[in-house]
Amino acid sequence: MYIPYNSRLEYHKSIFGAVKTDQTVTFRIILPRDFCCHSAKLVIKKAEDEQYRCLDMQWDCMEGCGEEWWKIDFTAEEAAIYKYHFEYDTSWGTSRIYTVGNGIAAIQSEGDDWQLTVYDKNFRTPDRFKGGVIYQIFPDRFAFSGREKKNVPTDRILRTDRDGDPFWVPTSDGKVLNNDYFGGDLKGIEEKLGYLKELGVTCIYLNPIFEAQSNHRYDTADYENIDPLLGTEKDFSSLCKKADRLGIKIMLDGVFSHTGDDSKYFNRYGRYPDLGAYQSTDSPYYNWYKFNNWPDDYESWWGIKILPEVNEDNPDFIEYITGKDGIARKWLRLGASGWRLDVADELPDEFLDNFRKAVKAEKNDALVLGEVWEDASNKSSYGKLRRYLLGEQLDSVMNYPFADAVIDFIRNAGAELFASRVMNITENYPKEVLDVLMNHLSTHDTMRAITALAGESCAYRDRKWQSTHSLGEKDYLYGVRLLKAASAMQFALPGIPTIYYGDEAGMQGYKDPFNRRCYPWGKENTELIEWYKKLGEIRKSNPVFKDGKFEILSAVAGCVAFSRKNDSEAILVISNSNQHPITYYVKSEWCDAYDLLGNGRVAANMVDIEEKSTVILKRK
Repeated sequence: MYIPYNSRLEYHKSIFGAVKTDQTVTFRIILPRDFCCHSAKLVIKKAEDEQYRCLDMQWDCMEGCGEEWWKIDFTAEEAAIYKYHFEYDTSWGTSRIYTVGNGIAAIQSEGDDWQLTVYDKNFRTPDRFKGGVIYQIFPDRFAFSGREKKNVPTDRILRTDRDGDPFWVPTSDGKVLNNDYFGGDLKGIEEKLGYLKELGVTCIYLNPIFEAQSNHRYDTADYENIDPLLGTEKDFSSLCKKADRLGIKIMLDGVFSHTGDDSKYFNRYGRYPDLGAYQSTDSPYYNWYKFNNWPDDYESWWGIKILPEVNEDNPDFIEYITGKDGIARKWLRLGASGWRLDVADELPDEFLDNFRKAVKAEKNDALVLGEVWEDASNKSSYGKLRRYLLGEQLDSVMNYPFADAVIDFIRNAGAELFASRVMNITENYPKEVLDVLMNHLSTHDTMRAITALAGESCAYRDRKWQSTHSLGEKDYLYGVRLLKAASAMQFALPGIPTIYYGDEAGMQGYKDPFNRRCYPWGKENTELIEWYKKLGEIRKSNPVFKDGKFEILSAVAGCVAFSRKNDSEAILVISNSNQHPITYYVKSEWCDAYDLLGNGRVAANMVDIEEKSTVILKRK
């Protein structure tokens, strides 16, 4: 089939994906000679501009006797998202070339533009995170030192039944209080560092650890102090130091779009000696918040009144968080190596700009990662296109598009859909971002990976149903198989694979709070743990996973094959999502390869792959 342009082929676009400012990219279109084209144009604009620029292309050459090439060199001085298509003129008038998806072009009167991401040529992401493994911990539920805690509020319910479900039944007025605690703490995490090291973990991402009045701690009460049930500032520094000795970094969760109403800043219930915004318009924190009619009518996060929204543009708030002695820098000084920004798409540009500057001024190799669920390169919020990944704000984001692609493919989705989802991200994101993407399969906000892969859908199911449903023995064993196939892909894709605590132990669970149960110490699925240790060792032993070139070689009939290559290494990953074994034929260059996972047999140019499994081949 005749295709005039494909943005994913280097002979049509000389640089795959995003480009740097002042870097020249060559665009080339191909047209039939019998069109008698006498001029062609690149039609391009910054995404938020109204007017396009029409740039003349040059006739390049002929392909045989039936086709001709037109080309243009394009260089952008300004970091931005650009949109483009092509026009060409014949004796019959002007025609246009638009994308019809997956980089492919068609000649049509109207259609969608291609995206060109242009990022700051000086943009660098922290090298020390690349090639590693992130481990996400929900602090109350991971590990328990048993040490006595001081200054714990008396209205907290302390539990010892660590096999139990978190309380989820609403009170008579419909509230879920989230005030039951299982006692996980920082010292407990410190005691498990050896275990995490064996998994190949190089970074721990901690869900919020600052003082708050709920077990999830997304209702911050005091950014300056560790929650008393988790320990002390001294405990935090100790954890960071001991982790660092093992080559493990600590990334914190920053919740800056809102605070708790039961906080020293808002102080709705008078718990704190500080004069809160709810108590007085003379409070130093009054202008942090968005009151419609003080004190009871105020803006809150998604209408949840216990989470009053902060005005992140307020100079005092910005200084408090990002100033020289602000929160961002304080915890980096105490040992943290990065920040994950909760609901980053609800934080305005000025705040993100200042936050990055503060972090990089304190530790230039610290990571700034944002929670964005969609393609972060072209995300719109606050009524405009955001610029998260252009070099002045985020280093990375949580990679929900990859998670959806992997889980859906292994379950039953087509290989073509997987390829489309993954290629959209790799084409739109800067290479610096791709290498530090947080590639998870599950998080504290989603179903457990094994449940998402092998469980019934929980769509339209209430919490009561979720609390009583889990995988039966047969489905659980099937889920283990699916999780192995999915995690092998996860560990080989561009970015940093992220294990949500307990996924490696076979933990099940639908949505919050059933995905936040306690880690099953002594009851782990040891087969899965050994599997994850093997994956961690494979990443550690093969530097190609750090920043090697990524290419999808085929995606059809329930089978995906992709490669990772650098100057000295080559890895081929083949995943079979079918319910039956397959034989995959490889090129001669792979005939001497061997499977690092032991899931497949390589004979001559054929690889036998079991149903629902993934092989990772390495050339000898």
